[in-house]
Order: sequence, then C-alpha cells, then structure tokens
Amino acid sequence: MNTLYFPSHQIFSYVLTGKLKAPSPQWKHDHAHLYEYELFVMTEGTLYVSYNNENFAVQEGEYLILPPSDGYRDGYKTSYCAFYWLHFSIPQNFATISPDGDQQAPDGLYSNYFALPQTGTVPKAEKLIVLMKQLQDIVKNNYPLVSINTMTTNVITELYGQLSLYKFSGHASGIKQIDYDIINYIKQNIHKSLTITEIAAHFGYNPKYLSHKFAKTHGTTLKEFIISQKVDIANSLLTDTNLPISEISKELGFSDSHNFSRLYKSITGLTPTEYRNTFAKRLMYDH
Repeated sequence: MNTLYFPSHQIFSYVLTGKLKAPSPQWKHDHAHLYEYELFVMTEGTLYVSYNNENFAVQEGEYLILPPSDGYRDGYKTSYCAFYWLHFSIPQNFATISPDGDQQAPDGLYSNYFALPQTGTVPKAEKLIVLMKQLQDIVKNNYPLVSINTMTTNVITELYGQLSLYKFSGHASGIKQIDYDIINYIKQNIHKSLTITEIAAHFGYNPKYLSHKFAKTHGTTLKEFIISQKVDIANSLLTDTNLPISEISKELGFSDSHNFSRLYKSITGLTPTEYRNTFAKRLMYDH
C-alpha cells in the first residue's frame, strides 16, 4: 500500500465532485486518464478499479485516493456499488507518494506535510459523506471558488483527522475483539432503541462495568457513542433521501419524531428540517 503526503499549509483546488450509483450489477468503471487526485468514499457494494498496474477492491465504508499519473483508471470487474467521488488538485505538485515502509519522506514532513494511506476504512464514514454533500451543495449554489476550495480541503483533512484520532486513541491496535464486537452490535442494531443494559446483557457484562470500560477505551461514554451514531446516520438520511422526518425517527429507533427532533437539535443546534434545508442540493451524476 502507498502513502500519500499532502501539504499541511496549502488550500487544495476543487475540480469536480458528485455521487455515482451503478445502474446494474453489470456496471464497470470507465477507462479514463486521471489528471488530478480522486477520492472515492463507498456507500454501497464494492468498487473494482485498476490503476497503475494495481487492482483495488473498495468496499462499503472504505475510501480510496488515486493520484494523478500517466496511467489510466479502469474498472476490472463488474459490480453494483454506490460512492461519492471528488477530484481535486494540489498547488505546485506538493504531494508525493512513498511506498509503505519507505523511510524516505518529503523534507520537512512533520511540519509541512500530513500523510494518508492510499486506501482504508473511514472511521466515521457518515460524517465524511455529509461534508461531501455540503461541498456538492455549495458547488450547485455557485459559491465563490475560495469557499469551494476551502471545503474541498476540509473534506481531505477531515479524513486525515478521523484516521489520526483513530490511530492515536488506540483504535488501530489497542482495542480488543470485544470492543469491535460491541461497536458492530451497536451499528447493526442502530434502528432499535438501544440501552446500555441491553448491550451489557448481550455480552454478559455488568452495565456499570461496561460503561466504564467503554469510556476508558474510547474516550466517550457508551450512551454518547450511541447518540453520535444515530445523529451521523440521521444526517446522511436527511441529506441523501426524501424520507419524512417521522420515517427517519422510526429508522433510528425513536418512539416518535418529537423525541428525535428534540435530541437532534440538542446535538447539532438545528432541527432535522433546518439541517435538511441547509444542504439540500446535491450533484447526482456520473464521472
């Protein structure tokens, strides 16, 4: 796997963005030259794309960044999938590429650059996708270029921030399998009205012990984590679907839409309707 180094004191340049949803399981990515960087963030299925003699299979919840080169981007296998994509460039070709494990890095790496693995799992994919939708919204509303470029930079640095927090909080190596199992259980049952007592009983723990253990490992309480997961998914549903607020509240396990709206506003500062209307415009075309 390659590592990409990006300048930490430069604004990136927006080129194009959108969302692609494959029309059928027989879809395959087109054959095209890549003149700038491209970020993929997967929301459904698996994308099979080949670039510079390397095949990538990018699954739901994962990302991939392809750098510009003389090579071609090409689909090597058909599949049904959906993803957000962003083309961007770096001023004066600052970014460089180093193979994983290569000790040679750009001069002034620690003060002038930040590093991103070329592909991997997005710790909080819903949050990154919301930012990409916000970028689409300001593009469609014809915001000034400086605003669009700044939001483009924000998308990439959000990914970097998530991966850094994930790494340095111990998520990458210090978490035991039981921690992953608990997180997966929450995500798989996020449509329910989850309680700490229920989760603790499922894994055979005392509720107080489980809450303490989770907070110590993750830096947030179990209740806060559940709420943050629900809000992230709510953000995605509010901006990427036309589902009524009442249906979204049911999807997330709330007894009624009033309880959902009250909690949502306490976390985000906006009602669900206000949030939906703020970033309503999206770019839904192929690339």
